[in-house]
Amino acid sequence: MRPADPAEVEALLRLILTSLDDDQAEEVISIPLAGKSTIADHMVIASGRSTRQVASMANKIAEKVKADFGRPVRIEGLQTADWVLIDANDVIVHLFRPEVRTFYNLERMWQFGDTVSSSLKPLPPEAMMPKSPEATQTQTQTPTMSDEA
Repeated sequence: MRPADPAEVEALLRLILTSLDDDQAEEVISIPLAGKSTIADHMVIASGRSTRQVASMANKIAEKVKADFGRPVRIEGLQTADWVLIDANDVIVHLFRPEVRTFYNLERMWQFGDTVSSSLKPLPPEAMMPKSPEATQTQTQTPTMSDEA
């Protein structure tokens, strides 16, 4: 159930962004989804320096949304806190540890041609190409120092 009031949606977004700023989240970006997707009006992506910080930020957002808007949020991934998804209906929040965020690169997937400001470095093209079965067997049989690290 999503409220139709755009002012309430913007207030929810401001609350989440302020909470993340207060908790010293890193590389916070907001992607507008209104008119592009029906899942939410905004997507917020941010990083925490540790699983403890990611979990803490998620819990604080949930508490503030419940206190200010009177509705609970749905949270996934809190136990491991590598990637936590918070569904606040009109705003979807993804909180990551930095290396997990870089791996999934959600910003690129959700750009829709919009410019999204982020200082994340994209993965090199060879990291995104599937490996041939022969290359996989070779790596399995003869690990290199980079494979062991």
